[in-house]
Amino acid sequence: MTLSGKRQPSLFIPHGGGPCFFMDWTWGPPDTWDGTKRFLERLAGTLPERPRALLVVSGHWEEPVFKIGSGQHPQLIFDYYGFPDHTYKLTWPAPGDPVLAQRVKGLLEDVALPAALDPVRGYDHGVFVPLKVVFPDADIPVVTLSLSAGPAGQLDPGVHLEAGRALAPLRDEGVLIVGSGMSFHNLRAYMRPATRELAREFDTWLTRAVGSPAQQRDELLKKWDEAPHARFAHPGEEHLIPLMVAAGAGGAPGKQIFSDEPMDAAISAYRFD
Repeated sequence: MTLSGKRQPSLFIPHGGGPCFFMDWTWGPPDTWDGTKRFLERLAGTLPERPRALLVVSGHWEEPVFKIGSGQHPQLIFDYYGFPDHTYKLTWPAPGDPVLAQRVKGLLEDVALPAALDPVRGYDHGVFVPLKVVFPDADIPVVTLSLSAGPAGQLDPGVHLEAGRALAPLRDEGVLIVGSGMSFHNLRAYMRPATRELAREFDTWLTRAVGSPAQQRDELLKKWDEAPHARFAHPGEEHLIPLMVAAGAGGAPGKQIFSDEPMDAAISAYRFD
């Protein structure tokens, strides 16, 4: 029996491009992000029940060790550039949860993963932009978790899978674990004729890997950069690594719950029950 009554899944979702869901998109067709927005708008209705809290891993926060946002009232971090003025006035006043932050820290330290609390970290756009669509009332507490680059400055997929496994008990406590990134993230490749097929091949590989039995899935994801066109899809891996945390927290094979091709690049979202 879970504390909330029903186990929450873990998710990997696309957070789009900058504040794309709250502006008239001008980099390409105006409906570029409409499919992603509709997916996010419907996402809360697919959950087993209203989450008690959210634990969000954003591709826009890297630290030498895992950092956990522990403030009671985090502010928004407008870490995007060159967008309309009104997008720097967006609000999403979701409260923090210092008690949950401490619990996250303890779970990571229990498996010897160094972790520290950060009482001043706010919500970057990988957090507030998609979740403002999913939970517009901003009435569910949110704790954020950084990526861990380690002393060598490398984002090890195995470390993040391990972190996800350590955090999995939170799902039985009513906490929805969300990895927020992009399954394709090569800013120089968008809207180029050659991109579509290369992105599709990587996306097909990634979806098959995510859907494999847990042990096989983890081994495939550890070697994600050996997949077809992996480094074309991700010249830097920071937008993919949140998937590792979501996958690690999910025992069952994952499933693709959304796909689209904004700016001619295949993107997907995944759910782990």
